[in-house]
Amino acid sequence: MKLKRPSFRPKTLYAAILAAVCLFSVSSSSNTSFAQNLPTLGDTEREDLSPSLERKLGEQIMQSVRRDPDYMDDGPVAEYLNKLGNLMLETRPDARGETMFDFQFFVVRDPVLNAFALPGGFIGFHSGLILASQTESELASVMGHEIGHVAQRHIARMIGSQRLDYLIPLASVILAALAAKSSPDAAMALVVGGQGVALQRQLTFSREAEREADRIGFQILRDAGFDTAGMVSFFGRLQVATRNYNDNAPPFLRSHPLTSERMADIQSRMVDQRYKQHLDSLEFLLTKARVRVLQNDTTQGYIDAATFFDTQLKADQKDEKLAAQYGLAFIAYKQKEFSKAASLLASLIKQIEQSPTQKTALNKTSMFVSLDIDIKIANKQADAAVKAAEAAMQQFPLSRGLAYQYVDALLAADKEEDAARFLRDQAQLYRQDIKVQNLLGKVYAEQGKQALQHIALAEGYALEGSLAPALQQLDIARRSPDAQYYEQSVIDAREREWQEKHKQELKDEKKR
Repeated sequence: MKLKRPSFRPKTLYAAILAAVCLFSVSSSSNTSFAQNLPTLGDTEREDLSPSLERKLGEQIMQSVRRDPDYMDDGPVAEYLNKLGNLMLETRPDARGETMFDFQFFVVRDPVLNAFALPGGFIGFHSGLILASQTESELASVMGHEIGHVAQRHIARMIGSQRLDYLIPLASVILAALAAKSSPDAAMALVVGGQGVALQRQLTFSREAEREADRIGFQILRDAGFDTAGMVSFFGRLQVATRNYNDNAPPFLRSHPLTSERMADIQSRMVDQRYKQHLDSLEFLLTKARVRVLQNDTTQGYIDAATFFDTQLKADQKDEKLAAQYGLAFIAYKQKEFSKAASLLASLIKQIEQSPTQKTALNKTSMFVSLDIDIKIANKQADAAVKAAEAAMQQFPLSRGLAYQYVDALLAADKEEDAARFLRDQAQLYRQDIKVQNLLGKVYAEQGKQALQHIALAEGYALEGSLAPALQQLDIARRSPDAQYYEQSVIDAREREWQEKHKQELKDEKKR
């Protein structure tokens, strides 16, 4: 039974991220300076990085992040974070800034306290920070702060002011945000190594930027109905940690330096605020339970998580007990004890159904049905899993995680054609969903449809902005023995479109 996940490899990830950043800089500059010739924004401080290029840089980095084994690709967790983030953005749509970025929130498996904003609206959280959040308002306060950095385009300003020289240090910054799993000192060494203290300074936002992010984050937190004291309590604990860690502070404290002035400013904003209690949602506690299990999927990690949940079961708070039971069911599933997992989950759902205060939670989160579908698939109950997934999608039509699970259930039930048909419809509805194209490629591979498989993979590469490998996949598709008239027509159309786009990119390079 495989329990140990591949260990984190900082040098490998560093090379991948560095390649992504270098690829971006090369594709954005011919033999001339990248920073000197980009379109201006009407602001001399940001004239070197347009919103579209900022987004492209973020997407290039995210390609490397998503491929890393410590990227937490978990549907329910991602769904909760993005639901929380979009709730905050909906209450303050102006927080999307002049660029109207489509924010994406994700988790990196790492026990070290940290959160970070990438260029273009990608915001990452370390699993350790989520677990350290004692309330939902505390987690929302960090999210609001990071949204503030993106809304004010602080990264674009730093890159703009430091020009191309900042792109390479940026790779180290992102790595430091990801690579502290084994040791915070090792992660810091990657930042400091090679360029010394200067690199560490580039990691730090200016005090003015931090105050701006605090101000915007506070307003978003307040308008979204969260307890603004959550920002003070969480940042206060980080401030205490600053004294304890001294020069070896956690990454969040190094990249978001806390000062007494900042804390006083946040507290002063609360003076005129009416106290508003925010009750933590059960989904927040369930998310923490899933993250606790997913953070360390070794035998010892499961033992530690189970010990934590056993202790949590003795708490006075009913919601905490429900989350602990969910965590134990999830551990049983991960340890391949599927009958036990099914029994624990059924007992938990029955308790919630009988609770006047919590029974509505079953209609607000896909956490329960998602785990139920996973258990059924693993327990060789494929047909039951298909039915459960179909009912779940009716209940949660916007859940992307459930859509992917439905495909898994169909494949487990040997219904490849149904899976292909569903994914083709999804590709029309969600044209920017890379995972749909990759799953479609997987289904076509199961069916032995080589031409369609490589066309789907090409579409996925193109959505990533990687036109060269996309065109290579089209070439493979063209030479596939089952490529008929329809497939050749699709290949020709896509090839013309992407080659024209590629030519335009080369033309733009020459102009720059």
